[in-house]
Amino acid sequence: MPIRGAVYVNGTIMPAKDAVIPVYDHGFLYGEGVYETLRTYNRVPFLYDRHVRRLRASAERVNLDVPFDDDTLARRIEDTVVAAGDLREAYIRILLTRGVGELTYDLGATPAPSLVIIVKPLEEPPARVAEHGIRIALVTVLRNHPGSVNPVIKSNNLLNNALAMQEANTRSGEEGLMCNYRGELSECSQANFFMVRGGVALTPPSASGLLEGITRAYMFEVGRDAGVEVREETLLPTDLDTADEAFITSTTREISPVVQIDDRIIGTGKPGPLTRRLLDGYRARAIQMTKGVVARAR
Repeated sequence: MPIRGAVYVNGTIMPAKDAVIPVYDHGFLYGEGVYETLRTYNRVPFLYDRHVRRLRASAERVNLDVPFDDDTLARRIEDTVVAAGDLREAYIRILLTRGVGELTYDLGATPAPSLVIIVKPLEEPPARVAEHGIRIALVTVLRNHPGSVNPVIKSNNLLNNALAMQEANTRSGEEGLMCNYRGELSECSQANFFMVRGGVALTPPSASGLLEGITRAYMFEVGRDAGVEVREETLLPTDLDTADEAFITSTTREISPVVQIDDRIIGTGKPGPLTRRLLDGYRARAIQMTKGVVARAR
């Protein structure tokens, strides 16, 4: 399958198939870097300010300089979106790495961070996801201990996530639900997890060792608009037996109803009414927030 889209690499925009970075870039060598994934609605990067705020927070946690302001980054994104061609909606990935340097962990060896912006056509969730829901797997891979690579850092080092997803895929799951070292439910490999019980949408708290998802946080606002209580609560695998509904959230997946976890059928085995209400509310809110908005670079 041909690689579509455009990529910005340290000041140069090129077709995606031609994009390269030096092998001595510490993002490649050691996974030293942070990233954010955005999508557009009405061709406007959604919740841009929140994503960039988290990018800066992640960079600070790994002692990585961010050598641009928010408006400069927005212009570079918009230029890359334009170069990617006539996209209905765009997938945008921002990667900031330690930069190019010798084979050492010494910060002084990498004086200039590398910035990469990937833009490609957005692959919307298939209609079957909202209509029929998905199956996920409760995997054996544990989420990183906060004392190692803290999950609150949106790091380019994604081996933990990759292993969880790969295990889920071998068990016919479209996502891998992970526990933390205490045996509590934490998050999925590429999404945050919610379950509905007694009319309340529950999600593990930050203390459960998870990435504080932008969409996860946005769900509290969507819930208020939709008249649905959204609350953090420590959850155990045994709590899944009490779930009336379940769903996962992420930037590109929006809200994906979960109807089965391994052999456990959730609720009626179909996307539940509260999940549908939140999904409808999410999409309506996103479209309304970006309607008539002019991208920063224009």
